[in-house]
Parts: sequence; C-alpha cells; structure tokens
Amino acid sequence: MGVDTAMRVTANISERHFGKKLSVDEIKAVLADEVTRIMEPVAVPLPIYPKRPQVVLIVGVNGAGKTTTIGKLASQFTAAGKKVVIAAGDTFRAAAVEQLQVWGDRAGVPVLTAPEGSDPASLAFDAMTQAEADGADLLMIDTAGRLQNRSDLMEELAKIVRVIKKKDETAPHNTLLVLDATTGQNALSQVGTFQDLADVSGLVMTKLDGTAKGGVLVALADKFALPIHAIGVGEQIDDLAPFDPEEFARALIGITD
Repeated sequence: MGVDTAMRVTANISERHFGKKLSVDEIKAVLADEVTRIMEPVAVPLPIYPKRPQVVLIVGVNGAGKTTTIGKLASQFTAAGKKVVIAAGDTFRAAAVEQLQVWGDRAGVPVLTAPEGSDPASLAFDAMTQAEADGADLLMIDTAGRLQNRSDLMEELAKIVRVIKKKDETAPHNTLLVLDATTGQNALSQVGTFQDLADVSGLVMTKLDGTAKGGVLVALADKFALPIHAIGVGEQIDDLAPFDPEEFARALIGITD
C-alpha cells in the first residue's frame, strides 16, 4: 500500500483499538474494515449521461490493458442495450488497431480506424461525426500510451480533446485511466502524470487476477480519491467486474472465508 498509506491505516487502527488485546484474526478483520472504509467512497460505476454520444477517452501506458478494457466495456454496454462505437486512436501502432478490431468483433461493435501514422485527433473528429450519425450512446476513443516522449503525448492528447470540444464542448464526458495492478507503487506516478496530461475522471485496474493483489489501489484512493469504475480479472470478454471494496479488502488482507 506504500509507506504513507500504511502509516495512516495503522495510526487509525491504533487510535481505535489502543490497549486492547487482539488475536491475529481480529487484527486482520480490523485491517480489512479500515481498507474497506478507505475504498468505499471510490467504488463508483462508470456514470452514464443522457448526452449522446457520450464520449469516453481511454488513456494509459502501452501494455496496461487499454485495448482489452475497451473491448470488455463495449461488450458490457452493448449487453445493457447501449449502442457503442470504438475509435482506434493509437494510430501509430498497427498491432493496437488490429487487437482493437478483434475485441470490437467479439463485442459486436464497429471499430473506426485510420491509416497507420495518421492524426489521432482527426480520427476522433470523424468518429464523433460517425457516432452522431449512427445515434450511438457511447463513443470510446483509444489513445496512445508512449510515456517516454511525454511532450509528444501531451500535445497529442490535448489536440484530441480540443478537436472533440469543437464538436461538443462538454466532451470528453469521461477520461478513464487504465492501470496495471502489477505495476505497484509506480501506478501513483502514472496517475499523477496522466492527471497532468488529461483530466482523468476515473480508473480501471487491470490484471487483478495475478498474484499482486493491487494494494496500490488503497494508496491511489488515499491520495487521489478518483473513482474506480471496474477491475479486470482475466482475459475473457466478460472478465471486467465492478469494484467491490469489501471483497477487495478481504482478498488484500488474506481473509479467505
């Protein structure tokens, strides 16, 4: 959970249970309650607005699971009766576009693409036009995640947002940051960076099915208080679950019953 958050959690527990003799199981239960208390305010589903199309910008470093998350979200919203369009905005990586098309096919959702190396902002503009014409409820726009050349990425994201706003000054309506649970404390700096690059409105945590149980989520909730909309728990199209603070806390502390 990181030093700062761990210190705060232990201080809160000490304050409430000072001078009491607790068994290991009782300490685990108390700890899980404290983690649940921190996490409850951030367990928020992705808000759906009456505005159509609702534009959802997806950001995150390459390899964090943006593409799979888009596919899973598209599948969920389609199953809920929403009309979804996906724009493959990482136009510099052919593999990213191909992977997105595979997920789009699985979800039964159209994926709009542009030739490799073309301007992602103009694709975003075309995608908005198309989503409007199709009467889509949701437009999800994938973006590049090349953090090593941050100034380029910042300009690219800023341009996408500028162009989207020309079509709809209230868009993007959500900016989701996809984080890989196995990155550990590095996730804190990623959130900080993407907060500067794009006005992040919520998080999706992927790879929580692995051995790392995502303790950094507690630190993120403690430091940034951003909503956690969903967690990725596997590779299948329906392996995207709502974030359950109590279940998460018990798994993190190792309470199995």
